[in-house]
Amino acid sequence: LAKELGLPVSAGDVFAWIVCAAVPGAGGCEVPLPRQAREWEAGVAWGTAALALLAPLDGDRPRLPGGRRPYVRAPLVPVAAGEEGPYPVAYDAESESLMVGGGRIAPVPPGAWAFTCGGVRVLAEWVARRTALGAPGTLEGLAPGEWPQERTRELLELITVLALLAEAEASRPEVAGPALGEAELRAAGVLPVPAAARRPGPALAVREEGPEGQSALW
Repeated sequence: LAKELGLPVSAGDVFAWIVCAAVPGAGGCEVPLPRQAREWEAGVAWGTAALALLAPLDGDRPRLPGGRRPYVRAPLVPVAAGEEGPYPVAYDAESESLMVGGGRIAPVPPGAWAFTCGGVRVLAEWVARRTALGAPGTLEGLAPGEWPQERTRELLELITVLALLAEAEASRPEVAGPALGEAELRAAGVLPVPAAARRPGPALAVREEGPEGQSALW
């Protein structure tokens, strides 16, 4: 890429480009590799900004523009368990309210509610996975029966991040220019992928924090 684009390219740049340019393909995700420096720079800038929303490095959580913030307007308490469990999820577009169980959160921008990943509505799936009733005697069955306060904080942060990501979608640069093909990747030695690159690294090659930086083996 550096040779083709005439630019320095880091691993972080490649990851940011993937965030911007990856599209569903027959065998998973497909990532076109551009030939034009201008297209690359726009995609990397957009992907870097999106990653900053997902994992801010300075510790500050993102906020909605205009000082808006989602708040709990009614406590998130369980209701009589039905097909969707004790915390069914619904959305009222008129009041921008997210209903979770017997509670309500607002304002929740429509973009946050409509945000999907892999064809699944993220907010509804996030709640469903954390409130599903596990079978007695299983680890899932040990989940707390009430809604923990920490989960509320995480949900409010998720709403904000999804709203900002939905807003950013409007400015995602179009990836439509000429792309590097298989022939160029083979000539550069990127393909075929060596067998060693498909194997997981050894556990002892990872230096973890702790006394003398040892790795824990389980």
